Amino acid sequence: MTNNQTVDSVIAINALDDFSVQRDDEGVVTVTIDQSKRKMNVIGDGFTEAFATIVDSFINDDAATGLILTSAKDTFVVGADIDQLNQIETAAQAFTLTEELKGSLRTLETSGKPVVAAMTGTALGGGLELALACHYRIAIDTPKTKLGLPEVKLGLLPGGGGTQRLPRLVGIQVALELMTQGKELRPAAAKDIGLIDAIATDRADMLKQAKNWIQNNPSAQQPWDEKGFKIPGGDSKHPKVVPIFSIAPAMANQKSHGNYPAITHIMSCVFEGCLVDIDTGLEIESRYFAACVLSTESKNMINTLWTQLNSIKKGQSRPQGFEQTQTKKVGILGAGMMGAGIAYVTAKAGIDVVLLDTEIANAEKGKAYSANILDKAISRKRATEEKKQALLKRITPTVSYDDLAGCDLIIEAVFENREIKAKCTQQSEAVISNMAIYASNTSTLPITGLAKASTRPNQFIGLHFFSPVDKMPLVEIIVGAQTDDETLAKAFDYVVQIGKTPIVVNDSHGFYTSRVFGTYVSEGIAMLGEGVHPRSIEVAGLKTGMPMPPLALQDEVSLSLALHVSEQQQVDMAAEGKSVAVRPSYEILKTLVNEHGREGKKNGKGFYDYPEDGDKHLWPELINLYPPKSEQPSQQDLVDRLMFIQANESAKCYEENVVRSVADTNIGSIFGWGFAPQHGGTLQFINAMGVSAFVERSRELAAKYGERFEPAQILLDMAAKGEAFSDD
Repeated sequence: MTNNQTVDSVIAINALDDFSVQRDDEGVVTVTIDQSKRKMNVIGDGFTEAFATIVDSFINDDAATGLILTSAKDTFVVGADIDQLNQIETAAQAFTLTEELKGSLRTLETSGKPVVAAMTGTALGGGLELALACHYRIAIDTPKTKLGLPEVKLGLLPGGGGTQRLPRLVGIQVALELMTQGKELRPAAAKDIGLIDAIATDRADMLKQAKNWIQNNPSAQQPWDEKGFKIPGGDSKHPKVVPIFSIAPAMANQKSHGNYPAITHIMSCVFEGCLVDIDTGLEIESRYFAACVLSTESKNMINTLWTQLNSIKKGQSRPQGFEQTQTKKVGILGAGMMGAGIAYVTAKAGIDVVLLDTEIANAEKGKAYSANILDKAISRKRATEEKKQALLKRITPTVSYDDLAGCDLIIEAVFENREIKAKCTQQSEAVISNMAIYASNTSTLPITGLAKASTRPNQFIGLHFFSPVDKMPLVEIIVGAQTDDETLAKAFDYVVQIGKTPIVVNDSHGFYTSRVFGTYVSEGIAMLGEGVHPRSIEVAGLKTGMPMPPLALQDEVSLSLALHVSEQQQVDMAAEGKSVAVRPSYEILKTLVNEHGREGKKNGKGFYDYPEDGDKHLWPELINLYPPKSEQPSQQDLVDRLMFIQANESAKCYEENVVRSVADTNIGSIFGWGFAPQHGGTLQFINAMGVSAFVERSRELAAKYGERFEPAQILLDMAAKGEAFSDD
């Protein structure tokens, strides 16, 4: 492109369909990203080539005095197109992909002309990396705006220059915290650390600020390109920084237990890159990026937490043929922890809530739960008093079933007792309209059985929330034997409406999440009874990548509740004329609860002690009740037992059609009970290992530790055919 060609002349090029380019009378070029086929802008096919064309044209246009990079949408750029990364098969492909974009960014920032990133909203991953390559960064201050480099959450590292520009901008320590934890900041917090330079009230204010800055800085240069530049706080060999790199790997390993290589790669990028010039550092980053993209962990996480999650969000599990519905009023029965949490997330979504309990004081207390959450948000400047009052106004506490009239949906969240639940159903149905659906928040009791109390079992469904409701992203929708598709579609729409991720499962004892989660804690407790040292059990639990080790997690859930559920299941199965295999943990739970009064964290006594004036610690008496054997099993055996028991049970759920899809199974395991994310879910754990290898190891575990490890029949069949789990 010659010097006499202007920026305007490139607009007609087909590759630039997602960009508009305008130059004002003062020579300021505004490049607006607006990808017509997407709700949000991403860096994907064609983006790099089009961006390179614009950069070259801008640099070669003598009349262009500066550039503003902005978006036509209410977000800026939300990152790279992950589907594109999924197609990479070699390190060379990954290296080339990131180097091409970084080449254009480097050309832009060394052009000698001022470049401003005018961010209309959220800028994450590659979107923020675009902004970091600009000389000045402005963001519109909205409650939804997020700024960060969250690539680590998909087993990746920032490959568009983030590991090099960020530490040169805000210092090594802050940069490491942001990238290794995938933190997302609001504009004010981002400005405080120097990530952005200014905050705007709206688009007009932002563009005005951008033009003013360009006019006042006609020969802008990045700090790291200036002579004598020093990284804020020192480079990697600075005496104040050296301890960071001495401690950071140990701290990271303490949290990740080596399960996330991307964390180590990020630290290596920053350490090595901050010892050399920016261009060499950018190339170092590309090499580590390639290593991340090809890692098993990243492939697992992208497959599940991107591809499968998006399939679920697009309605893969929703019945077809029913119009989208908007729930306007929800009645919640029971104002305890679960009911109060459901009331909060429902009201937060703009839906009116009737919160019913047996005593008005309890109902008021349930409403106060929302007030407490909002007070904390206000103290952190994430909410306002006005928004708090608006939300609380939507929640009506009551003791009268008559107040349920007009509700589109009833959610029962009372104690796990069939008689109580049946009474709630009958009293509600006497008041609500014929079109309303009724849902139970039960975590274990079969929906088909609970629906027997209903006069319209086709409109009866399960909505299993997870505690704490305001933080846990999943809702397990349970379809009873008579639940119709229209009811399922309405329930699905409600879950999406309140911002949760729905998975759909068929009815059974424990459904999917409770059933498989129970195998994890039960296996840990079984190890205790076998003479495995409790500390070894807990360390193995952490090594798996689970959020909590099994004994500590059982304390959180409650030993007495687990005992109650186990005994209830035995009674239910006996009533059906069926036998149920009692888990190895049953006798231990019975001993601790009935003989020692240890019910879990709720009463300060479980597998751990919870002193008021100190940290929790394993109950010393455990090793007397269950003496550790002199010969302990290998840590690998312990880790495998905890993982294989969950994966095998999930395969059985899939075989029995309890779960309806591979995506629901994988997402449910990660979002529901925290199955080690680096494995991409329980079925992806099997896929990544290979079904045949999983079967072989399962048989080894069965020979040593019991028949519960015998591989599910579906796995034997798949291994024989060389198949893997897939929804395709």
